[in-house]
Amino acid sequence: MGAGEYVSVSSQSETERADLAKERKELTEQPEMERRELADIYVRRGLDESLALQVADQLMAHDALDAHARDELGMSEIATARPLQAAFTSAITFSAGALLPLALVSALSRHGLIPLIIAATLLCLAILGALGARAGGAPLTRSILRVSFWGALALAVTAGIGRLFGAIA
Repeated sequence: MGAGEYVSVSSQSETERADLAKERKELTEQPEMERRELADIYVRRGLDESLALQVADQLMAHDALDAHARDELGMSEIATARPLQAAFTSAITFSAGALLPLALVSALSRHGLIPLIIAATLLCLAILGALGARAGGAPLTRSILRVSFWGALALAVTAGIGRLFGAIA
């Protein structure tokens, strides 16, 4: 899971770098058009034309690329793609979520093990959904339902594929 997260977020990071390179080129080749573009963004946000041009001028004088990255492309330091951080977080989270089901496998007899593992896995998913909601300030019930639903769906699809190929009875 960590490797998949790394690949996914790395792709996002590459897209961001390409967008910044394109913006840097446009700023060099068409500075007045870029100034106007930035001012138009501020007009759409509610500033009058002359103030929007002043804001665009001052921000571009300070750091034109940063102003365009933030206001035109929607990029900020806080939202920048970080592939290694995403991979590490994903690996830790999925490992933590697997602890209870793995403990059950090693502690219980084979009889009735599958339903217990499914229940424990869904419980762990619900707990992780709640923790994620709490950490991010998201609605608790919606987060728990989303993580549990998609987790249950992934379990069902995985079991179905296993049954299709004879890996499980």
